[in-house]
Amino acid sequence: MMQFTETPSRPLHQITPFSIPTMNTTNQVHQARQWPGFPTSSKGLASFGDANCMEQLLVHCANAIESNDATLAQQILWVLNNIAPPDGDSNQRLTCAFLRALIVRAAKIGTCKMLAAMANARFNLSIDTHSFSVIELANYVDLTPWHRFGFTAANAAILEAVEGYSVIHIVDLSSTHCMQIPTLIDAIANRLEGPPMVKLTVPGVSKDLPPMLDLTYEMLGSKLVNFARSRNVVLEFRVVPSTRADGFASLIDQLRLQHLVYAETSEALVINCHMMLHYIPEETLSPLPNANSIPYTFEPSSNQSLRTMFLKALRGLNPTIVVLVDEDADLTSNNLVCRLRSAFNYLWIPYDTIDTFLPKGSKQRQWYEADICWKVENVIAHEGLQRVERVESKSRWVQRMRNAEFRGVGFGEEAVSEVRTMLDEHAAGWGLKKEEDDLVLTWKGHNVVFATAWLPA
Repeated sequence: MMQFTETPSRPLHQITPFSIPTMNTTNQVHQARQWPGFPTSSKGLASFGDANCMEQLLVHCANAIESNDATLAQQILWVLNNIAPPDGDSNQRLTCAFLRALIVRAAKIGTCKMLAAMANARFNLSIDTHSFSVIELANYVDLTPWHRFGFTAANAAILEAVEGYSVIHIVDLSSTHCMQIPTLIDAIANRLEGPPMVKLTVPGVSKDLPPMLDLTYEMLGSKLVNFARSRNVVLEFRVVPSTRADGFASLIDQLRLQHLVYAETSEALVINCHMMLHYIPEETLSPLPNANSIPYTFEPSSNQSLRTMFLKALRGLNPTIVVLVDEDADLTSNNLVCRLRSAFNYLWIPYDTIDTFLPKGSKQRQWYEADICWKVENVIAHEGLQRVERVESKSRWVQRMRNAEFRGVGFGEEAVSEVRTMLDEHAAGWGLKKEEDDLVLTWKGHNVVFATAWLPA
């Protein structure tokens, strides 16, 4: 956890609740073309209260919106609105987020004109994601092992890989704004051979992805430098303007230039990828944007995504270690229903975990769920370059890394022990399993986040 002295002073932001206008249900439902199994009374709604039925309703609604069947879509939306209140149990809140995203999609694509008009006229569908102070974000990250798992596993692998180096260059590609770095600095400061010099490079990406930070990277860098100094570690902090949309091309260029300068020195190059690489466009986003202008040293081809190009460029830097941590799901399908099913069967997990430790009405719960709602909307309501939440499964990333000529390295017993100790601080539903060289965080037996470590083959 970041241990800066700072007083959080941000106002509370909530997800804006919405409701579908209630129809004269019995008459209008019978007059409209029937959807098989559609309940015609409030008693019938009770049978739709479990997660499987909610998922089926969402699928039927998505198909109706895609086929421009406004009557059927409105019927199903009425049911969903009645069985999935925004302040209900975890399944209801999850379904409410998907319901909202489907209405946004209808309004956005305009194929279902009745729903689009209804959404534009009656609803405020914006999500008020919170901009965190450093202290707030550190506390937010500490709430669950969702991020801490990756921090703990990655730090253990990095410390082992950089042993003996006098200079360590860390490239932090992280969605959590360097929240991992203080614990890594703490560990480095306690090395038997004394602390090395640390260079920290981050891409100056646009801050439009949750969780969002309320200060600039330059200000964050100043805090990190001061924190490192308090641990007797010399830290150089640098921001490289770069964007995930072009595969961090500017960052790769800068790293390549530095590599030419420092190749013969005892500088370790650590590439730390924490839930950021899935924002790089992949194969299902076609055609490849600006492929001809990307200054990588190999030719892009029709079947080569920016993710593939990025990983091959990393391999060309001959890094000391690459750590890749991400969510273990597949949200890349171009088919809306496939994507909806995958997201629904993965994103129930954060809603379920929240009920174990955050009370209704708490600020942190509202911030946490607003960020999940943002993810749901991006997966469901958007397409093309706007759909940036393109999470891939562990097996797919493993294959990508191998294709880029990296080889996996296992996590030692010390790393496993540290992860287990960290999990003991959280709810009993969290677990850890090893899959070959990799570590996987689980919730009630379901894969959540994976951690992998790689060396140049």
